[in-house]
Amino acid sequence: MIVDTHLHLIDLSALRYPWLAGAAALNRDFRYEHYETEARRAGIATALHMEVDVDPADIEAETAYVQRLAEQSGSLVAGAIASCRPEEAGFPAYLERQQANPFVKGFRRVLHVVPDELSDAALFRANLKRVANAGLTFDLCVLPHQIPRAMQLADLAPNVRFVLDHCGVPDIKGGQEHPWREHMTEIARRDNVVAKVSGVVAYADPATWTVETLKPYVEHTIACFGWDRVVWGSDWPVCTLGGGLSSWVAATHALLAGASIEERTKLLSGNARRLWNLR
Repeated sequence: MIVDTHLHLIDLSALRYPWLAGAAALNRDFRYEHYETEARRAGIATALHMEVDVDPADIEAETAYVQRLAEQSGSLVAGAIASCRPEEAGFPAYLERQQANPFVKGFRRVLHVVPDELSDAALFRANLKRVANAGLTFDLCVLPHQIPRAMQLADLAPNVRFVLDHCGVPDIKGGQEHPWREHMTEIARRDNVVAKVSGVVAYADPATWTVETLKPYVEHTIACFGWDRVVWGSDWPVCTLGGGLSSWVAATHALLAGASIEERTKLLSGNARRLWNLR
């Protein structure tokens, strides 16, 4: 059974998502009930909700919304990776509130949608170090040319467990493996970074990708990080741009055909359960 570490839910009636105005294909509701049936059929037993870059005023409301869903009988949702703003002076108080809620398993601040200089700021970096004391993870969502900046953050806060989203966001559609390939090799040298095998179908040509298209990127990610430092994510509903949840799960199983049962279990569930202390 699979632990999905990267589920997005969109409910336009409950929360505000300013960025969706520029993402027509995703600018509609993608609610839990739309995900659950297909997820269960695909073998997903547990899911972590990943923040969806809601309006900053809705950040804590998003976590509360997802937690209410998790409290429903039989829910797949077991925790949340919450949005955060380490660049703001109010981050320490926010961190303290989230640390008191065991439902929150980590944080993410999407860095490829903001100026690179944001993560260079002294306040951002000081606040990032505070995450180590909270025992929570921090997801890094960066483009290939920004991976060196992600390395700087991992070096700055060696006691924070970082999760590199989407295999480092390679340009699969464009067939660009460099400098992504070299950067992945280098960031994997940091023991405090885990790679998330997720989202890659959205970076491939939706009309033509096959398992062979994805293989160089997924295999390189696993080879760099090893089977003990990789987790799996659907990136639903973004994965619908590249064929959908079931297609991505099927492709994953095909990509893992040569792996042992132990290796597959680590990637698909075991590492995630250990990293986020999931049942």
